[in-house]
Amino acid sequence: MSNFLSRRFFLTALTSTVATPLLANAPERSLRPHLRPESLGKQPVKTVEELIKAANLNGDVAFSVVEIGTGKVLEQHGITTGLPPASVSKAVTALYALDALGPNHRFQTRVVATKPIENGVLRGDLILVGGADPTLSTDHLGELVQTLATAGLKRVEGRFLVYGGALPFAETIDPEQPRHVGYSPAISGICLNFNRVYFDWKKTADGYDTAMEARSAKHRPPVHVARVSLTDNKTPIFAYSAKNGKDNWTVARHALNKAGGRWLPMRQPEIYAGEVLRWHARARGITLPSPQKTTSFPRGETLATHSSGPLTDVLRDMLKYSTNVTAEMVGLSATLARGTYAASLRASGQHMSEWAAERLGMAQAKFMDHSGLSDRSRMDASELALALAAFQRKEILHPILKPITLKHENGSPNKDHPINVYAKTGTLNFVSGLAGYLESSQGEEMAFAIFVADTDTRSKLTRDQRERPRGAKSWNSRAKKLQQKLIERWGLVYAS
Repeated sequence: MSNFLSRRFFLTALTSTVATPLLANAPERSLRPHLRPESLGKQPVKTVEELIKAANLNGDVAFSVVEIGTGKVLEQHGITTGLPPASVSKAVTALYALDALGPNHRFQTRVVATKPIENGVLRGDLILVGGADPTLSTDHLGELVQTLATAGLKRVEGRFLVYGGALPFAETIDPEQPRHVGYSPAISGICLNFNRVYFDWKKTADGYDTAMEARSAKHRPPVHVARVSLTDNKTPIFAYSAKNGKDNWTVARHALNKAGGRWLPMRQPEIYAGEVLRWHARARGITLPSPQKTTSFPRGETLATHSSGPLTDVLRDMLKYSTNVTAEMVGLSATLARGTYAASLRASGQHMSEWAAERLGMAQAKFMDHSGLSDRSRMDASELALALAAFQRKEILHPILKPITLKHENGSPNKDHPINVYAKTGTLNFVSGLAGYLESSQGEEMAFAIFVADTDTRSKLTRDQRERPRGAKSWNSRAKKLQQKLIERWGLVYAS
């Protein structure tokens, strides 16, 4: 059997989820299971209350664990508390995208010419057309240029334009994040290197050599649309301003070591991609003018096309690496495929909320985006666990979820742990989530969702504090340990 059902079967399964009485409503109180001594061995099983108390976490804990196939609620806690899901949202985004686009959908980036090439010269415009591909890389642009060179192009006498209008533009995914974090870049219909630029530095006898690069496995093209300068200021370490269509960064010199680098978010995605394609063209002997952003849909002959991998592969990597820009772009594309051009991430998130209520029975879900980066999103653990339990696990979501390695008490990976977990993690400072599937040592399969959040403490953080606030690392570590303890409890208590 194939990894995915047909689109018609997929939609039927989604619709039947809402209509099944067994999955319609969760109990209004925490269920206390009957322990099964034959499955426990000599291991003591702590109560939920004991595990939560031992975790010593400020904030709220909500979870639900449900039997696969039957939708029987085995245990839950805090079911009325809607909490920030963080990147657990991406699991719902994956289902949303598969429903709207289909598992075999591929995103295409094209190069279009408004006139024919004659004797190596294009006397019209050349347009790089973004097709909402979140996986486009510097190397892929090089492949497009190779195709242009094979077609005989030597010079463009018209304009070199870049179109990113396939999706709405957003300067950043979440305006409440620090400006310099690479996981909250701009969103556009064209996205190069996850819309990040690599800031590289090396100490010299005279100070520092710095560079901004569109770095890839094969190439390091210099980037001019993003510039960096060093300052002697103690704070802030990073400062950003946009001027004359360029990203201007300043970095505090004292924060740099002898050599290093980090990814910074790109706010000018069209010009960024245009610069890199022009760099590849120059290396192939093709002369292009400087890139310009266009908002007009391009028409002309397609000279070169790059296609992404199938959507299933894109989503598998999104769930594995938790790439926010991928989640936002596939979510926006899904909304568009459903007949709505959402003007913002928030508007598209609202459409996904409505879809989740209709298709998944998640009436309390409130998505402010598709990645979970906004802490204003909310999900109910009982609703999510029931939704996950209603799907044909091996046919839809399970194959693209990441295996989660449980740990020993000392924190080291326990690769021989008897419980298998495939799930999506979600982490913000003072927010931790985990949802997916577990299989006990006896083969019992369960869907679960766990959300832990100290929203009061998080709400008091300033924008600049949100990258590494005091106490967050320890809090999140304890939250993850609680999640494992709960999973181990379920794997013992509900083993066959």
